Amino acid sequence: MIVTFQSKASGDVIMFGDVAHKMMEIMGKEAGDQGIVTVEQLPEALARLNAAIAADREANKAAAEEDRPQFELAADGSRRPYVSLGQRATPLVELLQWSLKKKVPVVWGV
Repeated sequence: MIVTFQSKASGDVIMFGDVAHKMMEIMGKEAGDQGIVTVEQLPEALARLNAAIAADREANKAAAEEDRPQFELAADGSRRPYVSLGQRATPLVELLQWSLKKKVPVVWGV
């Protein structure tokens, strides 16, 4: 499944469903096929994503190189190269920042 985050402030951000659902949960939203981050919710969603990225960076920085993950499991059970939370979340963070600046919501599944 693919999820597309959309805002009139910027281009779309497209993610695999499992990754998008994780982002929704981090932002404090229910992981689902449709949703919205209202203009009023944008600051908190951004703060939560940025805090999660910072925590992930600290955890990876503390781990020895050989202890850092090389692969992760995809939703279908297959292995894929590991991608950090920061790498995955950055496009969404930028979309939220633009949306906050332009005072428009972010939606998905519409």
